[in-house]
Amino acid sequence: MNYLVVGLGNIGSEYAGTRHNMGFMALDTWAQEANAIFQSGRYGSTAEISFKGRKFILLKPSTYMNLSGKAVRYWVNELKLPLENLIVISDDLNLPFGTIRMRKNGSDGGHNGLANINEMLGTQNYARIRMGIGNDFSRGGQIDFVLGRLSEDEMKEMPQICHRVIEGIKTFATAGADRAMNSVNTRCKNIEQN
Repeated sequence: MNYLVVGLGNIGSEYAGTRHNMGFMALDTWAQEANAIFQSGRYGSTAEISFKGRKFILLKPSTYMNLSGKAVRYWVNELKLPLENLIVISDDLNLPFGTIRMRKNGSDGGHNGLANINEMLGTQNYARIRMGIGNDFSRGGQIDFVLGRLSEDEMKEMPQICHRVIEGIKTFATAGADRAMNSVNTRCKNIEQN
């Protein structure tokens, strides 16, 4: 059974380590852990990882964030994938840094990448994992904040955060969305209380 896991971000070294590239960071962490190599292809770079009889195709779109839907639609069609096997990872201003939220579907929440995917797929009925980046910026500073680099302390926490995202995706594929949401979302609540 195939799953398409899309990490949202912007291509180019100038965007590496920025808050808007959380999706890329999660996929890079997973590929590194699994010794998988990303190959450049149509509308993005892909890597394949097998786990318990499932094959995960990791996709980092090369279309830039606001046109991510073009890449997602192409790969969903190319893989003849049912939308219930699509998972999109994005950053989220509305969640504190380190918080993760998994949902079976939902609105774009003001995220341009998700908005474009919803538009191109004609639906918002696909799973998504939102990685909190917080909203510590002054009025009018949103763009600089999301395109700004993570702090040194935040970067130290990223491996653990990415690992929780990866475990959530594995659980989603092997035990179902409800079990995965319960696991990922509950652990985040515990972290918030600490």
